[in-house]
Amino acid sequence: MRSLFRRRVALAAARARRRAIVMAAGRRHHPAGPGRRSKTPKHPRLRRLGHGLLVGAVAIVGMLIGVSLGGSTTQDIGPFRAQLSLAPSFTGDTSVEIPPLGSLELDSHDGPAHLRIRLESLDEARTRAFAAKSGNLEQLSHDAVDQLNLGVRRLAMQTAGFGLLGGMILVALVFRARRETAIAGFVVLGVLASTGAATLLTFKPAAIQEPTYRGLLVNAPAIIGDAKRITDRFEEYRDQLQKLVLNVSKLYGTISALPVYEPDTSTTKVLHISDMHLNPAAWGVVRSVADQFDIDIIVDTGDINDWGSEPEASYVNVIGDLKVPYLYVRGNHDSAVTAAAVGRQPNATVLDDTVVTVDGITFAGIGDPRFTPDKSTDETDEQQHQEVIEAGNVLAAKIRSSSKPVDVAMVHDPVAAQQLAGLCPLVLAGHKHERSIARLNPNPANAAPAPVPVPSPSTSESPAALKALQERTLLMVEGSTGGAGLRGLERSKPLPLALSILYFDENQHLSAYDDIQVGGTGLTEVALQRHLVQPDTKAAPTPTPSAVPSTSGSPALTPSPTLTPSR
Repeated sequence: MRSLFRRRVALAAARARRRAIVMAAGRRHHPAGPGRRSKTPKHPRLRRLGHGLLVGAVAIVGMLIGVSLGGSTTQDIGPFRAQLSLAPSFTGDTSVEIPPLGSLELDSHDGPAHLRIRLESLDEARTRAFAAKSGNLEQLSHDAVDQLNLGVRRLAMQTAGFGLLGGMILVALVFRARRETAIAGFVVLGVLASTGAATLLTFKPAAIQEPTYRGLLVNAPAIIGDAKRITDRFEEYRDQLQKLVLNVSKLYGTISALPVYEPDTSTTKVLHISDMHLNPAAWGVVRSVADQFDIDIIVDTGDINDWGSEPEASYVNVIGDLKVPYLYVRGNHDSAVTAAAVGRQPNATVLDDTVVTVDGITFAGIGDPRFTPDKSTDETDEQQHQEVIEAGNVLAAKIRSSSKPVDVAMVHDPVAAQQLAGLCPLVLAGHKHERSIARLNPNPANAAPAPVPVPSPSTSESPAALKALQERTLLMVEGSTGGAGLRGLERSKPLPLALSILYFDENQHLSAYDDIQVGGTGLTEVALQRHLVQPDTKAAPTPTPSAVPSTSGSPALTPSPTLTPSR
């Protein structure tokens, strides 16, 4: 009995010790127990304030995410499809982007939101509708302003909706409580209302008169003039613009009704363009002519860009929409980047010491060896002159070694054309921004028989084809299809947009051509003239080194008396 009593006492003592240890541990985890002062006093208001700030921060982050996802929309403004977007900003302002030319920066407001307007594309159907309704030009201008206002209002509402939704969703996901989600909604509404009020209070309507130009548009103020002058003369300009739009609308009808020179169904129609110089308006004319005349091939003799820069590369994307073979040689304003951008178009071929046959016509071409986008080429610069002549010699050697007779040679600068005289019937060039036609005197370097023999009368070749091979080479220099771009505005009379349609018969011989000119900026006339090409009545003399200028000199051009316009 005594031993049993001792064991029970020992167990009770052990339980008492364990209970004491547990209680001691509890006091260590709860230092604010009886008789001890808490080291971290309770402040419910501070905790609630910190919690509220955290909810507000999460709500603002969610709002920014929503704005980035839904803060953009598209709007038709006149014939353009524009993209409008809002983004957080410390400076506000508005930017109008006109790719690939650059952008305009307007100090329109100081609110914490930046408005970005990007002109994405020019819709051909709406452009024609715009021309058809040009009788009420003032109403069309008001319509464009109303469309812009509609787009901005829709953008503001859409951005606010996405911002509110983004803030509430993120708070709901983080805190999983209705109260915090409702608080987030009020916070976002307050931020959006403050942003709108700041934008309206700091709005500056006069900012449109003092834009900052970016990119290629930096030259625009010097060429176009200050905004105040444009505003003062707006009424006069509007009258001229109305006349121009009316004439452009008549161009479609004139082109579609013009009888096409087509001696038989085997005629191949080639559209020659050159020196677009980044003029976006030129593509509409090119596309219209290509469609109305059912053009088979388009040839471009260079200077499609102005500076050859990467942003300009998107300008050539229209080539793929033309849906016909497009042959191109690089001009002195075109870089390797430009040529690569053209080459990426599915229907384009870049000729650079290359021979290619399209629709039975064999073309040879070479790019301009110079790259001088920042200055005009100096015709008196002997080094530049020799570089162009050497390019002509390189192409001449390529034509001599070709397995097929070359029908048309393409160069940018006509200085290179003299080296090709006698090797092919026709040479196309540009560069001068002025249309001209001439016969080339024979080049002594080409007096030796070419590898491709001239067919004899006993062959199946027609007499017309045989005679064509004996004619002096015809040089056709195209004007500027882009009206020389912004450079065209520097003249007292802006350059017209010039392009030509060449008609080739079944023997790949040039039979006729049409000259088309559309009045440049401020001009309203549209002209189209047809010419028939008669055989060269002046026999080509046998070239001798003493009778013909050396190949290192300037090209000898003799105006052709046989090119007569049709009546």
